[in-house]
Amino acid sequence: MNFDFATRIDRRQHPTKKWQQYDEDVLPLWVADMDFRSPPAILEALATRVEHGVFGYGGVSESLKQTLCEWSRHHYDWAIDARWQHWVPGVVPALNLAAMAFSDPGQGVLTATPIYPPFLSVASNTGREAQTFELAEPVAAGGPWRLDLEALEAAIRPNTRVLLWCHPHNPTGRVWNPDELEGLAELAVRHDLIVVSDELHCDLILDPALPHRPLGQLCPALADRLVTLWAPSKTFNIAGLSSACAIIADDDLRQRFQAAAAGLLPGVNVLGLSASLAAYAECEDWRQALLSELRDNLAMVEAHVSRWPGVTMATPEATYLAWLDFRHSALAESPQQRLLEEARVALSDGADFGSPGFVRLNFGMPRSWLEEALMRLDRLLAEPA
Repeated sequence: MNFDFATRIDRRQHPTKKWQQYDEDVLPLWVADMDFRSPPAILEALATRVEHGVFGYGGVSESLKQTLCEWSRHHYDWAIDARWQHWVPGVVPALNLAAMAFSDPGQGVLTATPIYPPFLSVASNTGREAQTFELAEPVAAGGPWRLDLEALEAAIRPNTRVLLWCHPHNPTGRVWNPDELEGLAELAVRHDLIVVSDELHCDLILDPALPHRPLGQLCPALADRLVTLWAPSKTFNIAGLSSACAIIADDDLRQRFQAAAAGLLPGVNVLGLSASLAAYAECEDWRQALLSELRDNLAMVEAHVSRWPGVTMATPEATYLAWLDFRHSALAESPQQRLLEEARVALSDGADFGSPGFVRLNFGMPRSWLEEALMRLDRLLAEPA
C-alpha cells in the first residue's frame, strides 16, 4: 500500500502548539510532533469510536494489553505480561509521577544532559533535588554521543533515588549499545536507584544495524527497580490523544506507582485507547513506510548541514530529530534566536536541553516543507558557491 507523506496539511486551522507559537511566515521545525497524517487504520478506528457516540469513563481493554505484549515480543524479543501494564495519559506525567512514587521530597532525581526539557523540570515540579551529569561528546565531528559511566557514577549522591533515562535518546538520537546499558544497570543496582526508562522513540530506529534493546529485556537484574515508558504517540503522530503505558514487572513497584497516580492522573483518553490498539495491531506497514521517508529526509538534512561552516550534526540513529552544534559557527552565541529572526525557521533552543549553543531540528514533515526550511537556512549559513 502507498501512503501519503507528501501532502502539506494546514495545521493552523486548529489550535496547535507547533504552528501557532510563531508568526505565520515562520516554518516550525521545533517541537517533537510530525506534520504527517496519522495512519489510515488509526483514522478509521477513531471514526468508528466516534460513531458510537458515547464517551464516558473508559477502560483499558484486554485486547490492547495483549496487542502491546505481542508488539514487544515480536519487535524486541521481550516477553512482558499484561499485568505489568499501567496505562497513563502521557510519558511526561509518568516521569513526574515516578519521581513522586519512588523518592521523598528533597531526595535526588538524576538525569543526563543534554536531554529534552521535561526531564529537567521533574525535580522542581515534585520538590526533589535536581541532579545531572553530562553525556560524553562525539570524539570526531558528526560522531555519536556516548554514555560516560564514570561521570554517571560521580553524579550519584547518597540522596539520589531515581535515574531518569532516555533510550533511544532525545535530542542526540543515540541508540544506546549493550555495554553502555549494562554498565548503567550495574550502577543502578549497586547504588540502589530506581530507573525510569523513557523508550518513547524505540519504534523509530533509523539505522537498521542498531536494533533497540529494551532495558528490561537486556538487563533482567533491573526487574525490581525499573519502569519502562512506551507510547504510540511519536511513531504514529497521535500525541494529542494522550495515551502511554508504564511497564512495571515488580508488583511492589507497580503498586507504588499506581498509588501515586490515584486521584492525580486522569484515565487515558478513550480515543487514545482506540488509536493505540489500531497502531500496534494494524499499522506496521505504515511505520515501515514512515521510516523510509524519515531516512530520506535525514539524508537531505545531512547534505545541507555539510554546507554550513562551523556547524556539525551527530547523525541520529533513531527519532526524527537532529541535534546541531553551532558553538563553532558565526551564530554560536544564540543560534536559535538568530535562525528564527534571520531565516524565519523555528528550531528548539539547546539551552532548554541543558546545552547552550545547540539547536534541535525536527525533520518529520513533508519533504517540500523541509526543503524550503533548509533552503532558508542555506541562505543564512552556507558559504557562497
